[in-house]
Amino acid sequence: MNIAVAPSFRPPSAPRNKRPLSALGILAALARNPVEIWSDFHFERPVLIGKTFFGYRAVVSDPAAVRRVFLDNVANYRKDAVQLRVLKPGLGSGLLTVDGEAWKAQRRSLAPLFSPRQVASFAPAMHRVARAQAEAIAARPDGAIVEAQEEMGLVALKVLEQTLFSQGLARDASQFQKAVTRYFDTIGRIDPLDVLGAPDFLPRIGRLRGKDSLKFFADAVDDIIAARRTLIASGATPPEDLLTLLLRAADPETGRGMSQEDVRANIVTFIGAGHETTANALTWTLYLLSQSPEWRARVEAEIDEKFDSADETDPTERLPVTRAVFEEAMRLYPPAANLVREAISQDWLAGFRIPAGTIVSVSPYVLHRHRTLWRNPDDFDPARFLPGHREKIDRFAYIPFGAGPRVCIGQAFAIQEGLIVLAQLLGRVRLDLFPGHPIALQQRITLRPRHGMRMLLRRR
Repeated sequence: MNIAVAPSFRPPSAPRNKRPLSALGILAALARNPVEIWSDFHFERPVLIGKTFFGYRAVVSDPAAVRRVFLDNVANYRKDAVQLRVLKPGLGSGLLTVDGEAWKAQRRSLAPLFSPRQVASFAPAMHRVARAQAEAIAARPDGAIVEAQEEMGLVALKVLEQTLFSQGLARDASQFQKAVTRYFDTIGRIDPLDVLGAPDFLPRIGRLRGKDSLKFFADAVDDIIAARRTLIASGATPPEDLLTLLLRAADPETGRGMSQEDVRANIVTFIGAGHETTANALTWTLYLLSQSPEWRARVEAEIDEKFDSADETDPTERLPVTRAVFEEAMRLYPPAANLVREAISQDWLAGFRIPAGTIVSVSPYVLHRHRTLWRNPDDFDPARFLPGHREKIDRFAYIPFGAGPRVCIGQAFAIQEGLIVLAQLLGRVRLDLFPGHPIALQQRITLRPRHGMRMLLRRR
């Protein structure tokens, strides 16, 4: 594969403010599009801290300080109230929203399903789903319009259906896709009342608009659980997937199983947040490749040479260039753009005193574009992640899946799935951005393309 090193290009980013926003500016940005809250200072300084109208706030981008928040002194940093007010109406008391002993118990119960061996065993199902979706797309005529964000959402949902919920989702995947989109567009908004700590009985517009989505999830999940309980009660052997594991889950230390509420919350978490993050990462990857002919040529050459669409094993080690592009896409457009914690007790981060009660933001979006940590941080340059370069990146300067004990439990699952989908698809077709299609970032819990991703198909 003798292709010259590809030049970098600068894809769109969120608008940056020349100076930190006022209290009213912060409220407006959080309600409109939280990724627009950042100023130039945030991308230049390791820590910004001060007392604001909302109390003490700190934005941390020093890798050693990030490590302290998420690993070395993790017990001192709990999820903040605003984050929980946004997430809990939809995700309940699942793995993303609980803290302390409840989180530890759930994590221990779920860990076996995401062991390296178990994740590798999901590869055949991932291949089958990705191959079918890629073949369906490739069957369209040259010049057909492909809504890449929708297609990636559907394939991610179908992968979950065939791996973690192997008897199906009790609803059509497209129905789930619409409900998930509706959820993130409504309940996924940060309401100013939540930031101000207003009582829960005061109505939030987003929650009112998202009621239909919540009801859809509740009804569908109850049907999924009921069907599996019926199968188990019949004496039949149920599939060894996430659903069975949740129903059988027992904390290895206490022997206690999960409550019905916890089972329901984790199903919604994996269907909603789990599929959305992977779908967004794939969508951004397709966009970036469409804008970089050189890197697209390298990816296509690697897939043609090293990937056999009929080989249903994990291709991760065989596709270093494709993986580098996927990881660079998650650097520029991290699925979770901001991780927020509250300091329980006073601490020190990078030489700065962090008073008790300080809200500490570690934004992967800011961290991944910080001018002191990356060369040409706003450029698309997958060479950073090629073997020989990837090892030089500080573990706590690149955190698309979080870090420390609460690192995303599905990290290996998502990477394997992403590479399989890309390889199956890009081995068959080439996707170019539809002329004039606008690209803008929108943060609704996850970081999504505001206008979707309309692309033109050309079969290879």
